[in-house]
Amino acid sequence: MELSATQPGATQPGATQPAATQRRATQPSVGRRRGTEPGPTRLSVFIASSLDGYIATREGDLDWLERAARNDEDYGYDAFMEGVDALAMGRGTYDHIAHLNPLPFGGRSVYVFTHRPPPPRDGVTFWQESPRSALEHWSEKGLVRVYVDGGRLISDFLAQGLIDDMVITKVPVLLGDGLPLFHPIPVSVGLRLEAVSSWPSGFVNLTYSRAPAGGP
Repeated sequence: MELSATQPGATQPGATQPAATQRRATQPSVGRRRGTEPGPTRLSVFIASSLDGYIATREGDLDWLERAARNDEDYGYDAFMEGVDALAMGRGTYDHIAHLNPLPFGGRSVYVFTHRPPPPRDGVTFWQESPRSALEHWSEKGLVRVYVDGGRLISDFLAQGLIDDMVITKVPVLLGDGLPLFHPIPVSVGLRLEAVSSWPSGFVNLTYSRAPAGGP
């Protein structure tokens, strides 16, 4: 079972948003390619984890994350979602939000990777595609950016070298045990740190892009 640490950064209406402390290397080349030549769909991650690398307790509980977040801090989730065309997640992540109607993704298509599909649902595709065949499908559909969510699925895509960029929100909490953000994969993946943003609460966003093959 895998669960996404659903981002607490959906800012409350009217909340004061203090500016985050930011250190930026180079601007990550993410976002839409509207009006340019078509290319492969960009695959992105935006996920929170405890300081010791867990996205939920063993029971799948996320209360620790909500307790740590502050309503007056904007962790960038809404801005990230503005550039997302569709979402991909595992069955465990979907089960965590399946009771919500409508799903909180602004009508974007959702693709759930599962071998045990639940009853059909409008706007949700339940399938058993491999990461690479899913990317081919999304590219053929003209999707510009897909948000890959859930620890197990993220690792599956990383194992194929398909994730283009990641924002990992580190939460100042040590869970001690739980569901891990990253699972063992048979390859090493080089990443380049693009930006660091921090807030008074102790939340820190680490933005990474995939390092070029053979590059620094």
